[in-house]
Amino acid sequence: MKANTIVSLADSNYFELLNELIDSVKQFEQSKNVAICILDAGLKENEKKILINKVDEIKKAEWDIKVPSYKVGNKEWLKSQVSRAFLPEYFPGYKKYLWIDADAWVNSWEAIELYFKGSDNDKLSISTSADRAYRQVIRADWIFGGFAKIKSQNYKHAKSSGFSQKIIRTVALKPHLNIGVFCLNKTAPHWNIWKKNLKTALKSGKIFGSEQIAMNVTIYFDNLEVEILPAYCNWTLIDDMKYDTKKNTFVENYLPNHQIGIVHLAGKHNNHIRLNKNHLEEVKTLDGHVIKKSLRFKAT
Repeated sequence: MKANTIVSLADSNYFELLNELIDSVKQFEQSKNVAICILDAGLKENEKKILINKVDEIKKAEWDIKVPSYKVGNKEWLKSQVSRAFLPEYFPGYKKYLWIDADAWVNSWEAIELYFKGSDNDKLSISTSADRAYRQVIRADWIFGGFAKIKSQNYKHAKSSGFSQKIIRTVALKPHLNIGVFCLNKTAPHWNIWKKNLKTALKSGKIFGSEQIAMNVTIYFDNLEVEILPAYCNWTLIDDMKYDTKKNTFVENYLPNHQIGIVHLAGKHNNHIRLNKNHLEEVKTLDGHVIKKSLRFKAT
């Protein structure tokens, strides 16, 4: 049995993106030593037949923490907000679990290695958007004069999820940890503390984003160990990627223009890319030109 696994989840709407993620992993020779496990949140039978020939395991995602049906509606994919806290129970026997959202794809194996290495010694290995490339990481609503109301992602979600004022104040101005890609050892204490905080978030707040604020609370309030990786390991600033035409790869927009590790098409502003695999985006090159290029993974 392989020691480590990469896990993702999708419904039928995200099948193509999930399939591309898997292909992007398998393009690297090193992937032969890593298992790929998939949580099914509404895949069709023909889609699962395609995937089973590429991956090691497929299991149906469940509501591991019960939530009211009115919060779910028909959005079974919201199980991803809960199920990822239970990966060792779904897929027992692995040493390390690397979660990658289905709307992301691997551009460089270096990022995979960093996530696995970062989880050594029972640390959470994760990235944040608090990076020089992202420019604005906290929003402020200016009231009058020099007074402003701070609106960070951690503050908004912690407050709506019913956490105490003490917790809200602790996490509000901390760099937001993006749970769309993370890695944990099976022995890490984070799993149980994360579940505890996730139950609190699900009880009072929305399902979407609950797992993310729960993990931010786990790190910043419960003080569990973390290894924060560079932003290029989980790159969500899609509009500001550049392209290196000499190396044929996407890179950071600032020097040293490091190769993007994982391209993450998260956010409503990227709907047009997720929904249309043939969409071409204008991308700046390192030599100052502008080219049109797909930001989806395409096997060469």
